[in-house]
Amino acid sequence: MADKRVTPARPDLAASHLKGVVSAPRFADGEKFSVAVGRTGLRVRPSDDAAQDSELLFGETFTVYDRARGWAWGQAASDLYVGYVKEDALAPSFATQAKISALMAPVFPAPDLKTPVRDLLPMNAAVSVLARDGDYVNIGPGFVHQRHLAPETEKDFVAIAERFLGAPYVWGGKTAVGLDCSGLIQTALEATGKAAPRDTDMMEKALGEAVSLSDVRRGDLVFWKGHIGVMLDHTRLLHANAFHMAVAIEPLVEAIARIEKVAGPVTSVKRV
Repeated sequence: MADKRVTPARPDLAASHLKGVVSAPRFADGEKFSVAVGRTGLRVRPSDDAAQDSELLFGETFTVYDRARGWAWGQAASDLYVGYVKEDALAPSFATQAKISALMAPVFPAPDLKTPVRDLLPMNAAVSVLARDGDYVNIGPGFVHQRHLAPETEKDFVAIAERFLGAPYVWGGKTAVGLDCSGLIQTALEATGKAAPRDTDMMEKALGEAVSLSDVRRGDLVFWKGHIGVMLDHTRLLHANAFHMAVAIEPLVEAIARIEKVAGPVTSVKRV
């Protein structure tokens, strides 16, 4: 059975490429758009009150299969997640040449840090590079400082994850404003050029090679049912979690004892 999280199919509509795979009364080819705001929620239903499954970031491609009452239903190109986003968060597809490396990069109306901030672009937001003006880069909707762009791909995803220490825990989040356990790992890996699926169970299947819990080292991913963290060394775990309601560091043995009471034992350790 197809995973509905990454399969653009509803009871009334499905993507054209799924003909013969799923049953639906009608199919749509889809149209590609780009996210035109710093971040926007990807929701399970077309409502502001609906749960947020994930977030889309500026410059991300989103294929739209249906639009109604101010909402667009479609699929994210980056991790294939399917859901609803606000139509006004999308714009005609545009090319990107660079990514934001800062936790949050302010967008200014002019190449001047004293001008009012128009938006904040999170890490991994993809931007156009239209022109340069001193220390600033024109990305279309405004200017960002060149120091907030990634000059090259980062190497250490654990160091990236550590930069989010103290960020609030937010279900479905993947920015410094708030993020969940898998959002933290996905974001850190993406900053080093490594693609990862969105949810914990998907990551456990797709990432790395299994190693023994007794042999953990820096960079190893520790999985529980519905939870993930990354080792800073052989004893300390970094993870976004609802117990601390933040990205926190704690001894692995303490995390195991606490999490086991609600989610069971560690299911695997993967080395990426």
